[in-house]
Amino acid sequence: MFLGTVGDWSAQGDVVCWYPTPKTYARAAEAEFHPAPVSYQQSQHLNYYRRQVSRGRDIPRLCIGAWEINGICDIDAMTNAVNSHVRRHDTYHDRFAFYDNEILRYVITDPGDITLAPTGLGTMTPAEIRKLLLDTPDPLQWDCFTFGIIQGDDRFTVYIAIDHLRADGMSAGVIFLDIQTAYFTALQSAQIEHKPVTSHREYSANQRAYTASLNEESPEIQSWRAFLAANKGALPKFPLELGEATADTPGAIDVFDLIDADQGRRFEATCRAAGARFSGGVFACAALAEHRLTGAATYFGLTPFDNRRDCAHAITVGWLASFVPLMIPTAGASFAQVANAAQASFDSNTVLGAVPFYHLLETPGQSSDSIEVPDRPVPMLSYIDIRKLPFGESFDGLRVGIWGDNRLSETVCMWVNRMHDRTQLVVAYPGTDVARRSILRYAEAMRAEFARASDGAEPHIDS
Repeated sequence: MFLGTVGDWSAQGDVVCWYPTPKTYARAAEAEFHPAPVSYQQSQHLNYYRRQVSRGRDIPRLCIGAWEINGICDIDAMTNAVNSHVRRHDTYHDRFAFYDNEILRYVITDPGDITLAPTGLGTMTPAEIRKLLLDTPDPLQWDCFTFGIIQGDDRFTVYIAIDHLRADGMSAGVIFLDIQTAYFTALQSAQIEHKPVTSHREYSANQRAYTASLNEESPEIQSWRAFLAANKGALPKFPLELGEATADTPGAIDVFDLIDADQGRRFEATCRAAGARFSGGVFACAALAEHRLTGAATYFGLTPFDNRRDCAHAITVGWLASFVPLMIPTAGASFAQVANAAQASFDSNTVLGAVPFYHLLETPGQSSDSIEVPDRPVPMLSYIDIRKLPFGESFDGLRVGIWGDNRLSETVCMWVNRMHDRTQLVVAYPGTDVARRSILRYAEAMRAEFARASDGAEPHIDS
């Protein structure tokens, strides 16, 4: 698997892109108002985009993916696959617009009214292809998605660029499975039997209905408020300096190897002995690295939580990921103690995945005035065992790539990915010189913690 910014990706050849037909654009323009509220995640994304544009800035907003298929692309079969995918998932059927400060939803009620048709763009250079992806329309446009292929001599690359409004990281795997399955089924002139897909629109409505049923005495609200109060009323921040970014500062993504496969097995054994899983060990390393860098006695962090754990949403494309908080004491503790506490913090807080912290920021309450409302996205640390993803064992052969869009990021997002041969740390951050030095320091500290745990070393850290 390849990771990085789209600037690191190089592909060239004859390009075909699937665009909505004129009739489809006309239908999207006439989309009907729908009362289902926008999800919290989508609301924050749209508001942040609008705010940044008013400041002359853009935001990192695209989920970009690519994979290879041997042979010459059958354009008719791929047309069938792309249209089947887009019609199947209602995340592509809706568009959003601001009315004053309210976000309204408009819906193409009949998915059959949506048709994407292939357009040959000729031979393109890597730079031209990257620009094609980055030119994917913004989230206030209905067609904020791009599908296409790049034909080489004996194989072709399928690429997607989907605005985050319509997809989260796990959606990339669902999109891959949908298109891959539909393409090969069409090649065989067979009829694909799709499993029913749960509506993302309904997910959004249910999310809002659930949070509306909560009050200040609800355990979920009290847990979020306790987390924020312990961190002096603020959401977590990256512990090192990032420098001052300008509108012209690009986003950056760096990839660091943490441990190899053998170390990964030993690291997992150390975690198990401490009563934690690999994920708990990852959070423990982050907490200990921050303690060594800053002296912080408690680690406060946010990690993405995939609400597809509800099996009804397992194959839904959309932004279903939210955050759960982590509060991990580190002062004077061994790795085993920190890993155990990290796992307990994560496991006990997964229920908060159904209650985005944005709800607290939008809801008046007796403690609301004490919450520091962020004006930019918050930093996060994610862990994914890529080996367990569908087709995960085949990713190297398919030359799968996941790419960031290298627009300015005002925060730090981190992904620890366990693969068959190594565990890596991927960091997206504002591309200033100060941030680059800080990220290098942080990555080195993380690597050292992983190495210590892999070697079974459990030195206590002075408080």
